[in-house]
Amino acid sequence: MPNDPNIAKNNPTSSSHYHSPQASITPPAPHSVQTAANLGLSQLTEAQEKQLVFYNHITYLLYLLSFFTAGILWIVPIVMNYLKRREAGHSWLASHFDWQIKTFWYSILMAILGVIILLIGLGVLGVSIFTESGNTAAGSVVMTMIGGILLVFSVLWHLYRIIRGWIALSDGRAV
Repeated sequence: MPNDPNIAKNNPTSSSHYHSPQASITPPAPHSVQTAANLGLSQLTEAQEKQLVFYNHITYLLYLLSFFTAGILWIVPIVMNYLKRREAGHSWLASHFDWQIKTFWYSILMAILGVIILLIGLGVLGVSIFTESGNTAAGSVVMTMIGGILLVFSVLWHLYRIIRGWIALSDGRAV
């Protein structure tokens, strides 16, 4: 029955007085950059923030350059991060110090684990070749491959985290 008031009330197209629950929802605010002010975090002076941003650019650069120095430069930015982390307080820059520190330690852990698995696999492979054990050789080849894959993953993951953090820093936002 088209004249039934209950049908008209429940049919959004039949009544001009129908009010959609979604119509009262305000549209989302445009994407805003997370800053210390809108996150309720501690405030840094403009000079302090500028100095810590520059400092973080240097540490990200050193992490990137460590790939070309066989990891020798790896220790420099981690020490720098530990020395300046407190100065960032609870500002958006603190996330960058923590990000870089976690990146360092997780990368080290994955790389060490990968090297250990790789070396054990290679050692067992060498022994199995001399003892002519086919099953042991196949298992150690797999183990060597797993160790190598973990090493490659560690390098790529480390590189990804450096790039992602550096982009966030350049955009003036937390990681």
